[in-house]
Amino acid sequence: MNRNFKRSSILRMALMGAGEGDQEKVSRESFLVRAVKIALVVTLYWFISITMVFLNKYLLDSPSLKLDAPLFVTFYQCVVTVVLCKGLSLLTHVVPSHILEFPSLRFDLKVLRTVLPLSIVFIGMITFNNLCLKYLGVAFYTVGRCLSTVFNVLLSYIMLKQTTSMYALMSCGVILGGFWLGIDQEGAEGTLSWAGIFFGVLASLCVSLNAIYTKKVLPAVDGSIWRLTFYNNVNACFLFTPLLFIFGEVGTLFTFDKLFAFSFWGMMTLGGIFGFAIGYVTGLQIQFTSPLTHNISGTAKACAQTVLAVMYYHQIKSFLWWTSNLMVLGGSFSYTWVKGLEMKKSQGETNQSQSNGEKNSVGV
Repeated sequence: MNRNFKRSSILRMALMGAGEGDQEKVSRESFLVRAVKIALVVTLYWFISITMVFLNKYLLDSPSLKLDAPLFVTFYQCVVTVVLCKGLSLLTHVVPSHILEFPSLRFDLKVLRTVLPLSIVFIGMITFNNLCLKYLGVAFYTVGRCLSTVFNVLLSYIMLKQTTSMYALMSCGVILGGFWLGIDQEGAEGTLSWAGIFFGVLASLCVSLNAIYTKKVLPAVDGSIWRLTFYNNVNACFLFTPLLFIFGEVGTLFTFDKLFAFSFWGMMTLGGIFGFAIGYVTGLQIQFTSPLTHNISGTAKACAQTVLAVMYYHQIKSFLWWTSNLMVLGGSFSYTWVKGLEMKKSQGETNQSQSNGEKNSVGV
């Protein structure tokens, strides 16, 4: 009997060992699959984001295109986004939800009015963003509109009465230092555009305001980013129309020699599609990683984008110019990392206090 017990014990241990080995193998495979998915999502985000910047630069300031209508370019991209959102919403009626998941969309004047304050900020953000890109170029674009982090700190204190830690403020100081050094170096090379700097600062301000107002408006669209995107761009289309006449861009279009060229409208539509896609891949990257990793990925992408722009346009930059970029990117990375650690610590303290409260409630 003792011998049978030993044999059965050995057999059970062997079977358990085999099971643990299989589980470890499955776990290893699932980890590899997830790692590959994350790598593909990050690569897709980088590709779409960088391509969109270069494509917008071509549409806004290409010597071969010679189209001086930045508001119209931005307006058309909003139109494409509205069409794509509505088209995907209609497709959900015929495509199964496990293949395509997209919220239903309809024109609701009450929601449009509620979203309007955010839409005004949104228009400022995309317009000033494009104007900054038009006047500064891709290489200096990252430095030109790097102050969104600094404005986040200022507006959080002014509007939300939220204080910022010393380490986060030091990171902002590094960003500001890189910004001023970059301006100095662009001026020394004779390529500085004060108009581009001005629009870059306004774009950074609008990016920060957009983040704050988005939180306030999201409940009006049931927390759906896609509904918010739809209503934001519908409002933008209406608000851009009189601006096109006021700033004379309608007349510019009538005298544009490529107005009826298929290649021009193809590039314009492609720019709109990429503008729509960036919202999707941003959400996808956050979903597969985390908000912290997304911000770090965006910082690394900006670095790669700057290097690619310098190579593509055959530019030669000084050591201090590169230093300014590294300061901006390093400060942004540091700020993101510090805020991530603070958030993790705060969450841990909240969980600890909840755990203590539960223990006290049962008399432990």
